[in-house]
Amino acid sequence: MTASHPHSNSEPVLRLHGVRKKYGGRTVVDVADLALGAHPIEGLIGPNGAGKTTLMKLVTRAIPASEGQIMYHPPAGEGGSRDLARMAQDAIARAGVLKSNQLIQDFDSLTIRESLLLALASSGRERFYRLFGEKAFRRGAQGAIDEYLDYFHFRDPDAHAGSAGEKKLLDIVRCLLLRPKFLLLDEPTAGLPQEDTDRVMELMRRKTTAGEFSLLIIEHDLDLIWGSCTHVHFMADGHVVLQGSPEEVRANNMLAEKYLGGSHA
Repeated sequence: MTASHPHSNSEPVLRLHGVRKKYGGRTVVDVADLALGAHPIEGLIGPNGAGKTTLMKLVTRAIPASEGQIMYHPPAGEGGSRDLARMAQDAIARAGVLKSNQLIQDFDSLTIRESLLLALASSGRERFYRLFGEKAFRRGAQGAIDEYLDYFHFRDPDAHAGSAGEKKLLDIVRCLLLRPKFLLLDEPTAGLPQEDTDRVMELMRRKTTAGEFSLLIIEHDLDLIWGSCTHVHFMADGHVVLQGSPEEVRANNMLAEKYLGGSHA
C-alpha cells in the first residue's frame, strides 16, 4: 500500500515532558520529551510490551501518569495550552483529544444508529435532550451518521452490530462524529478485510490532509505504517528510541532487526 505524504503541520499538538508510568517498582513508560501531531498522520510502532497502548492511555488519562506533563496545544480560538495530565478524562475528550476503544460500548442492546447517537450524547458535546428530543437537531445528527454508515457500507442502521469488524468500524465512526482535533487509533484495522482497511485509511488521509485533525496510529501492519504515515515513532521498553520519516526508520537496520525482525524492515 502506498500513498503520497502530506506536508508537516510544523507545530505539535501535544508535547510530553518527563512523562512516566510506574507500577510498583517497574517503569513501563519513560518519555523525556516527545512531540506529537506535527505531522498529519504519525505512526507509533514497536514490539508487544513496548508501552505503546499505555502511552496512548496516558494522553487521554484513561490511566494517570505517575509524573510529567502532557501539554495540549489546541487550534487557534479554542483556548490556551493545557496539561492533560491534570485534566479529567471526559474534559480531555471534550477538548478534542480522543482515543478509539474508550467510548461507551453498548452495541448489543442498541441499534447501530442508537449507539452512535448515544456516543454523541455521552460525550457531553451535545445535550442528551437535543439528540433524542429535538427533531431538527436529531435529523442533522442522523445525516452525519448516515454519511459514515454509507461510506462503510452498513446496509441497515436500525440493525444491531454483529461482527467484531463491524464494531471496530463503528468505534472509529463514533470518534469521528465527536469532531476530534487529535485522534489516537489503537490497531484500528486489525482483523478487518483489506477493503475495509483501505476505506479506513483513505478516510483518515482525506480528513488529516484537510486539517480536520492530526492522527497517531498504533498498527502492527507495517506496510500500512510505511504507506500512510508521514512520521514514525519507534518504542521499545517504554522509551521512544527512534523517530523520523518512514524511510529513515526503515533504514535503521539495527533497530529493525533487534525489535521488529528483519522481515519487517
